Amino acid sequence: MVSVSEVTDVCKVLESRLQHKGDITILLTDSRSLTNPQGVLFIALVSKHGDGHKYIEELYGRGVRSFMIEQPLHLWIDLFPEANFFRVENTLKALQLLAIAHRKKFSYPVIGITGSNGKTVVKEFLNQLLRKDFSIVRSPRSYNSQIGVPLSVWNMGEGHNLGIFEAGISRVGEMARLARIIKPTIGVFTCIGTAHQENFKTMEEKLQEKLLLFLDCRVVIYNADNELIRNAIRSSGLEARGLGWSMRDRSAPLFVEDVTSTEEMTSITVCFMGLIESFVIPFTDKASIENVIHCIAVLLYLKPAMLSNADPFLKLEPVAMRLELKEGNHGNIVINDSYNNDYGSLDIALDFQQRRVRTPGMRRVLILSDILESGMLPKTLYRNVAALIRDRKVDKFFAVGRELAKQRTSFEGIDCSFYETTADLLESQELKSISGACILIKGARQFRFEQICDRLSKQVHETTLEINLQSIAQNVEHYSSLIKPETKMICMVKARGYGVGSYELAKTLEDCHVDYLAVAVADEGKELRERGVRMPIIVMNPEPTTWSTLLEYKLEPEIYSFSLLRKFMAATMEHGLRSYPIHIKVDSGMHRLGFSPNDMDELAQLLLLHPEVEVASIFSHLSAADTPEFDQFTLQQIRTFDHAAHALAARLPNKPLMHILNTAGIERFSEYQYDMVRLGIGLYGISPNGREGLQDVVRLRSTILQIKEIPAGEPVGYGCKGVCDHNMRIAVLPIGYADGYRRCLGLGVGQVLVGDKLCPTVGNICMDTCMIDVTETNAVEGQRVTLFGDPRIPIEEIATRLDTIPYELLSSLSPRVKRLYYRE
Repeated sequence: MVSVSEVTDVCKVLESRLQHKGDITILLTDSRSLTNPQGVLFIALVSKHGDGHKYIEELYGRGVRSFMIEQPLHLWIDLFPEANFFRVENTLKALQLLAIAHRKKFSYPVIGITGSNGKTVVKEFLNQLLRKDFSIVRSPRSYNSQIGVPLSVWNMGEGHNLGIFEAGISRVGEMARLARIIKPTIGVFTCIGTAHQENFKTMEEKLQEKLLLFLDCRVVIYNADNELIRNAIRSSGLEARGLGWSMRDRSAPLFVEDVTSTEEMTSITVCFMGLIESFVIPFTDKASIENVIHCIAVLLYLKPAMLSNADPFLKLEPVAMRLELKEGNHGNIVINDSYNNDYGSLDIALDFQQRRVRTPGMRRVLILSDILESGMLPKTLYRNVAALIRDRKVDKFFAVGRELAKQRTSFEGIDCSFYETTADLLESQELKSISGACILIKGARQFRFEQICDRLSKQVHETTLEINLQSIAQNVEHYSSLIKPETKMICMVKARGYGVGSYELAKTLEDCHVDYLAVAVADEGKELRERGVRMPIIVMNPEPTTWSTLLEYKLEPEIYSFSLLRKFMAATMEHGLRSYPIHIKVDSGMHRLGFSPNDMDELAQLLLLHPEVEVASIFSHLSAADTPEFDQFTLQQIRTFDHAAHALAARLPNKPLMHILNTAGIERFSEYQYDMVRLGIGLYGISPNGREGLQDVVRLRSTILQIKEIPAGEPVGYGCKGVCDHNMRIAVLPIGYADGYRRCLGLGVGQVLVGDKLCPTVGNICMDTCMIDVTETNAVEGQRVTLFGDPRIPIEEIATRLDTIPYELLSSLSPRVKRLYYRE
């Protein structure tokens, strides 16, 4: 909480107009997250692809009365006479200054976590291990950015006695700001890897930047067996405060004497201060083992007595890193967040639900279990939960658990149903009555809400295409870093978003504040509009038979010929429209669609006679920007376009945008970015030039239906084409050429990742199934396998084997392959 006068002092306000003196309790940076306007300060952040100032009018109408802005005060004060305005030089820096001032109010220990991977897992493991002994405030999910960190630290309060915050960076200069905000007393460095390496000259430079978080720490915990980290700790002057753990060096402060894994568990024996303790954890993978050892080191420093009780380590639960979206029965959308449950993450999940409501009339349903070990008294906790449900306008609430039932009076005025157990809810049959709703399922692991999710979700093909929406956002950010801040971005969502699904892709891109979407045909744009997407949409292949659809849904056509232009102008005249935006395509050498460069004079004359349309942009398409041997051709295309576009623009009354760069063009010819660029396959982490820094987005997975033992010499599959050259264990998968897994991947051409081994296909690919050789694995029926999308079996490699491109593989996957969307 901060007073209005403190905001002026803390944020270096250049000028202000104050109409109210109430305290600021909530910092808001995204207008879509507003619930209750009381005590809200909206901070109008300005970035490459978004400007918070354009949401001030909407928020004022919804009751917000305090705004932090960068634009001159006189532009706003008369329009919104009841509002407080604070003008600062940079709103992001002002947000961070507010968080720094807030952090100074508290003297309890704060754990700061950084590293390339494992930050969120270590944070959540520590929360599980410490929550019975401490009242903890921590980063929600993966809030570790320049915006996420100050919003996380703002949640610190007098009722807490321990903070756990994670910090992530992507370039030099960022960590110093985060260090001032978090000001940790205990530091944890998880690991170092290649993430965001493209913005650092060397791995050592990135390490030194990350270690800036720990300059004021009393202790820094790290893996002393990692030479890079060990050397960086030494050169940073942190060695004297280091608590390095080692599996090799017995003189280390924490020596890991033994690590023994069975099929499902791992025993860790450690030695510290002459004492030996053993812990059993329910994980066997290397990353989880290292994450737990970091936690042991934290407990060793923070509260050594806790290490005498090994029970909490055995009860550690996997950290649910993803929130899944699925198509439900009866027209429902199901958001599955059923593996963790606390008050802070409930607010975030409800915010996500609010953004995914597809139509204004779609109902919001919440299924929630008891919230365990919150650190709050039950009456206070559930009163807060009820307030959150009211603020988020949940239409129906299903409460599962004895504690919720005891607190039912807190939920008066809310449409609620109370059940003591998950089984009671499932047996009630009440779930069958839900239709046309967006359903959020959120529960503590012991309630096994996955049963509810299964009941509500469509029964689908066991082959799924998993799409990481957060990785899409990170890839947009990556390509944004390659262009100027003022350069706009179009994102291609045509062909059902290259096969991944255009709606969820469009909503994610809308959240990223890109400037335009582009679809192939008007019906694709219509579907997005009907599902609530409001940003500008270009139709790349418009057809005269769809003019009425295009105009009704405010879709902007690509115009590539005189005949098409005349037909569209006639349609706009018929509808009585003026200045309707169109996008002029110039054929600069690809010889597909587009006006000839020689047509510019005639085109300008025609456009000047018809005010019904207005040229929003002039563009062309590079045909070989990904191929160095054709660079001279690409440069000639750019010269041709440049001459034609400027010749046309000079004759027009407005100033249209210009764009020619596609994904490969952004990577290799960014100096020709003009006013806008078009991002396509790069959205999915697929670079035509193998550029580092992109995140994998899609993963095709299936399930082993059956395993058979086949003697050597026996044939497998149609035409007896596959013959076992040894005694073979084969696994049958429910994916075939009808799903888009091409027939030519049979006979060993294709491979499938089973566990950590690549297994070749056996025999021909069938219409609905295929067979693989799992002789060298411990595969079992029901096991999930990966067909592409893992670093060990990337989609580019499959495309190379088929002599095609990743675009074709993605866009040809059948609709019966279920698309599963999730966020880390």
